[in-house]
Amino acid sequence: MTRTSVGIGTAMALALVLSGAARAQAPLPPLVEQHIAAARAAAGAEHAGLFDAVCGTTRTVISQAASPQPVGAGRGGGTPPVAPPRETWHAEPVKVFDNLYFVGQTEYSAWAITTSQGIILLDAIYDYSVEDEVVGGLKKLGLDPAQIKYVVVSHGHGDHAAGAKLLQDRFGSRLVMSAADYDLMDQQNPPWKPKRDIVATDGYKLTLGDTTMTLYITPGHTEGTISSIFPVRDGGAPHVAAAWGGTLFNFGPNRARLASYAISAERFRRLAADATADVILSNHTIYDGSKTKLPAVQARAAGQRHPYVVGPDVVARYLTTVGECAQAAVAGLR
Repeated sequence: MTRTSVGIGTAMALALVLSGAARAQAPLPPLVEQHIAAARAAAGAEHAGLFDAVCGTTRTVISQAASPQPVGAGRGGGTPPVAPPRETWHAEPVKVFDNLYFVGQTEYSAWAITTSQGIILLDAIYDYSVEDEVVGGLKKLGLDPAQIKYVVVSHGHGDHAAGAKLLQDRFGSRLVMSAADYDLMDQQNPPWKPKRDIVATDGYKLTLGDTTMTLYITPGHTEGTISSIFPVRDGGAPHVAAAWGGTLFNFGPNRARLASYAISAERFRRLAADATADVILSNHTIYDGSKTKLPAVQARAAGQRHPYVVGPDVVARYLTTVGECAQAAVAGLR
């Protein structure tokens, strides 16, 4: 009797596993496949990792819709209760352009933009790493962290926002975020929550000294994700950087959010093209190729092309890739 019951239970469990595997492997609707193919073509070799990650979450949200599970509002990396060992996340700072410095972790980026009147920090990484990477990193580069006048946080997840409170408290840095993502942090109320300060609106111009960043609200990854466009220089030669503020679909099969993401990606693609952006940046080192580009910057010989200067077409194809993956997800939820 017991043997039979166990056998039936095992068979049922195996059937559920097999049916789930069959669903996961089932062909996607033609329109979904068309958008995924368009994303793959746009990605090319330059953005292959981006395509794998983002269209991978496309398939995930379609699968979640087919087998509904409780899904949260969408969170990034929350701060671990115990800080991971330093050797698992520490990265050395790198001067990338005349006025742009990488001061992030192995997986999460923070970018310091130097101006004639101080520093703008783009993203503040985790609270456990901000002292080491941002404060210590700037010092290693010969820069003064007390000159961080503004901290622009792309969205209110802990892997990008948790370090902001230390910078506010120690240096009086002004925090710049969207209203929606201040609200997101209020709702989640993490222990690292910074004080609400400057509210960025769409098209907000943040000027410090000789540098102006333009901030755009690009809802999708969060309701108030900020993407930005700003000038950089390489040996005095001017370039324009576009930073996409949020990447994966970590909020479940939310059709409205996915549609917003697709619209935001297309709009920001046009804005980057209008600005003739020829540099694409991310707040995760894997998506913009920083894992290989940062060492290439350090090894660059005189006269060699800058690894981050990829040209307007490659910038456009980055944003087309993420937008097509979002459109694929929308099509899969119809």
